[in-house]
Amino acid sequence: MTRPPRVAVVGAGVAGAGVASALGESALEVTVLERDDVAGGRTATHRRDGCRYDIGANYLSDGSERVSELVRTLDDGDLVDIGASVWTFDADGRISPGDEARADDHRWTFEGGLATLPRRLLERSGATVRTGCSVTSLEYASDEGRWIVDLGGEETNATAENLDADAVVLTPPGPATASILEASVDGSEESESQPQSTFQSQPQSQPQFQALAEAARSTPYRSVHSFALHYPFDLERPFYALVNTDREHPVGWVAREGEKRGHVPEGETLLIAQMASDWSVTHRSTPAADAAREAAARVAALLEDDRLADPDWTDLVEWRDALPDTDPDADADAETTGTDRLRGAESAGLFVASDCTHGRGRIHAALERGLTVGDRIRESFGSDRSH
Repeated sequence: MTRPPRVAVVGAGVAGAGVASALGESALEVTVLERDDVAGGRTATHRRDGCRYDIGANYLSDGSERVSELVRTLDDGDLVDIGASVWTFDADGRISPGDEARADDHRWTFEGGLATLPRRLLERSGATVRTGCSVTSLEYASDEGRWIVDLGGEETNATAENLDADAVVLTPPGPATASILEASVDGSEESESQPQSTFQSQPQSQPQFQALAEAARSTPYRSVHSFALHYPFDLERPFYALVNTDREHPVGWVAREGEKRGHVPEGETLLIAQMASDWSVTHRSTPAADAAREAAARVAALLEDDRLADPDWTDLVEWRDALPDTDPDADADAETTGTDRLRGAESAGLFVASDCTHGRGRIHAALERGLTVGDRIRESFGSDRSH
């Protein structure tokens, strides 16, 4: 009996979960490969001393109608819509009310944290999720349209074999996606004895891996130090969070995690402070405790509350490739954009759902891209959703 077409999705963050969700009712066999021990990607939810906090992406905002409807279907009584608004501040620390037109926008998370979003999508999709897998390269048999995903010998189960697939989706940030592509090869001469892929568009030409890697790497990324700052007292403010709009302040974002139901015990305060990219790059070698102390001092000055300079505990995650910094297709004079070049590999079964393809560091954009890429894969295989 012929096996169903197999799709390998690299990365179990929101984009990868979106791909799996779009393929969840298809006849395709989907395997999601995640290098970390848990799924989630930038939706990093940590726990400490009775607190839950989102130290990566802070919430899911309104996106397309499809995204909004999908999020509501995931509600198990624990979906949280943050009621308070996001205000702004400038380089001098002047705080202003936010955009009134967006005051009623949804800002979703879950009582268990934003990482619930990709995990619940993956569970419902029926995809196989393999954690502890570090994908280092791809091998493509162009005469058969077949892919071998190299796990680099770093899987938790060191004896596990590399994955054979008919199509591959890369979802990591642009630099990580580029590294995989740069190490990839055409292995058609070594693969003649293997059965031909069931991918529709046979025979296939070899993807130009170096050109694809350059396209993925063409979008610059900002680094972000994200701190959790905990205090044993209440902090009342009329806003949920503040965002720096001119990128001229050392603090880029500060949010009151207690505005999320179920995240912070009563009588306590937990702030998420995400520092500006220049500050974060400058402090890459600064010891975590020293960096947290300086970040807390910056937050205390911004909020004009000296108590905030002395948190009773802190946490830090350094996001090296946190946010794409530009629209990857902004160069109107280019004959072929980076996104176009990456899309060109889809005829060979190679898809890219990285945020380097849309240039937006937002969770709803990642989910939308994952769903869209999943739709294109299903159409390429002629595998409609079952009803």
